[in-house]
Amino acid sequence: MAFAWKASGLTYNRYLAVAARVVRRSLKEDKRIQAERRGEMELRFAKWTNGKQGENKSLGAANEAAMAEAAGSQAQSS
Repeated sequence: MAFAWKASGLTYNRYLAVAARVVRRSLKEDKRIQAERRGEMELRFAKWTNGKQGENKSLGAANEAAMAEAAGSQAQSS
C-alpha cells in the first residue's frame, strides 16, 4: 500500500509544506500570524557546471516551476 502523498504525485517535502500550511491557517488570528512569519524562508541555489557557478535562483520559485511542469506533463499523459 502506497502512502497517500506518494500516490497523488507529491514529494515528501511538498507534502510536509502543504500540511504545515494547513495547520498554520487553522490557528487563531494572533497565533496564525506568528506561525506564518516563522514559515517564511528564502533559499537560493546555483548549479555548478565544469567548475563554474551558474545563476543563483530562488528555491521556492524553482520548486513552483517544477511542480507546474510536472502537473502539465501529467495532464498531457492522461
